[in-house]
Amino acid sequence: MTPDSDRTPITREDAPWLGAGLAAGLLAVAVYLATNPYPAYGAGLYLRIAETIAANGYASPAEITGYTADGVPFAYPPLQFYVLAVLLDLGADPIGLARVLPSVGVLAGIVPVYLLARDYAGSRPAGALAGVAVALNPQLLQWHVSAGGVVRAFAFCYALTAIYAGHRALDHDSQRAVAVGALAVGATVLTHPTYSLFVVVTYVLLWGVRDRSVAGFTRSAAVGLGAALLASPWLLWVTSTHGIGVLTGAAGTHGGVGGGVSTLVGALSSFTALPLLGAAYLLWARREWFLAAWTLAAELLFAQPRFVFAVGSVVAAVAAVDVARRLPALNGRVSLPGTGAAGRREVAAAACLLLASVAGGTYLAHEMTLASDPSTPEFLDDEDVAAMDWAERETAPDATFVVLGDAAEWFPALADRTILVGPWGVEWRGPDAYATQLASFEAVSRCDSAACVEGELAAVGADPEYVSLPKGAYTVRGNPEVTFGTLERSFAASPDWQRAYENDGVVVFRAAE
Repeated sequence: MTPDSDRTPITREDAPWLGAGLAAGLLAVAVYLATNPYPAYGAGLYLRIAETIAANGYASPAEITGYTADGVPFAYPPLQFYVLAVLLDLGADPIGLARVLPSVGVLAGIVPVYLLARDYAGSRPAGALAGVAVALNPQLLQWHVSAGGVVRAFAFCYALTAIYAGHRALDHDSQRAVAVGALAVGATVLTHPTYSLFVVVTYVLLWGVRDRSVAGFTRSAAVGLGAALLASPWLLWVTSTHGIGVLTGAAGTHGGVGGGVSTLVGALSSFTALPLLGAAYLLWARREWFLAAWTLAAELLFAQPRFVFAVGSVVAAVAAVDVARRLPALNGRVSLPGTGAAGRREVAAAACLLLASVAGGTYLAHEMTLASDPSTPEFLDDEDVAAMDWAERETAPDATFVVLGDAAEWFPALADRTILVGPWGVEWRGPDAYATQLASFEAVSRCDSAACVEGELAAVGADPEYVSLPKGAYTVRGNPEVTFGTLERSFAASPDWQRAYENDGVVVFRAAE
C-alpha cells in the first residue's frame, strides 16, 4: 500500500480517498464563504505589510506605519507577505483576498495530512479519515480559514509537507524527500515561527524515536542545513536591522508556545483529551511510541490546541484502522472501486467518511450562522468599510484615530490612517509594550462614557484627533459586545468632541479645537 521511495507519493488509487478528504475541505470552505461575506478575524496588519512591501519596490521595510504613533517593526517571517504583495500588485481586492486566499491553504494542507496518515497506517482510508478530521475541525478552521489564514493556513501546509517529507526521508531513505523537506522546512521558517517550532520538534521525535542511526541523523541534518540556507538571508536582515532582541522579545507575547503541565491537566477535561486517548490506545495496542510522543509534545509545548488536534487527526485515523483490522466481522473481502481488493473495513471507512462529512458540515453551518459565531466572527461590515472610506477621503493623511472594537485592526490598511491604540505588531517591541497596548485596547473598547475613553487614552499618552465608535453589536478580541448608545450620547454631550461622521453602524467624533 505504501509507495516506494522512488515513486511519486500520489497514484491513481489514491484519487477517491484523497478526494474524500478534499471534498470535506471544500464543504468547510463553502460553509465559511457562504456565511461570511467579510473575512473572519483580522488581517489588516498583514495586508498593510504587503502594501508597504509593494510600495517599497519589494525591498523589506524596516517599519510598518499606521499601528501606534511610532509604527511597528517589520520582523515577521516574510514569505507570505511577498505573496500577498504580488497579488495586490496584480489588482486583487484586499478584503476579498483575506476572505478567499486562506481557503487555498486549507485545501492544500489536507494533502500532506492524507499522505502522512496513509503511509503511517498503510491504509488509504486512514489517510482520508485524517483529511476529513483536519477539514472539519472547528479549532483548525478558526485559525486557518479565517483572514489570518493568509499566513497561518500556508504555514500549516508547509509544516505538514515538511513533516511528511521527514517521515519519508527517515523511513524510506528517500533522497527526494530530503530535498523536499529542506524546501518545506525553509518555507515554514519563512512563514510562521510557531509552526516552525512544531516542525523542529517533530523532526527531533522522528529521528529520536523511529531512526536513531547515523544515516538517519545525516538525512535530518541535511534537511535542517538546506532549510537554514533558505532562511538565512531573512534572519541576517532582521537581526542586523532590529537586533536579536526583536525575536526573543516577541516570543513570549501571544501564548502560542509553552502549554506545560497545566495545559495537559486541563486537556483531561476537554476535547484535547481525545488525541491523548488515541495515542494511549496505539501505545498499548501497537507499541506506537512516535505518535504517543508527538501527541504529548504537541499538548505540552503549544498552548494553542490546534497543534494537538492536527496531530490527533493522524492519531485518530491510525487508531481507527487498527481497531477495524482487529474486528473479526471485518475480515471478509470485497471489491471496492479505486482500491482493488479491499477488506470490509474499507467499506466501513467510506461510510464513516460520509457520515463524518455530513455531520461535520452540518455542525459548522450551525455554528457559523449563530449570531455570536464563536468560530469565525467578522471584524468588519459594510458600515465599518464605509467609515474607513470616509476617513481616507475626508481627513488629513497625518490624522490620528482611536478605533473601538476589532475593526481597528483593519483601519490602517483600509483607511491609510494611524491608530494610536492597538496591540497588532507591537509584540516585536517586546512583551511589556505588547501587554500595555493590548490592555489599553481592550479597556477603551469596553468603555461606556467619554470620560472613560479619555482616561484610558491618557494612561498610555494617546491624544487622537478622531475617535471612532461602533453602534450596536461589535467584537473585542473576537468576543461579542453590544453598545446601547450610552457611549455615543456621552461623546455628543461633551464639549471636547464634535460629531464628524455617522452611518448606521459607526459614529466618528473629532476633538474640538
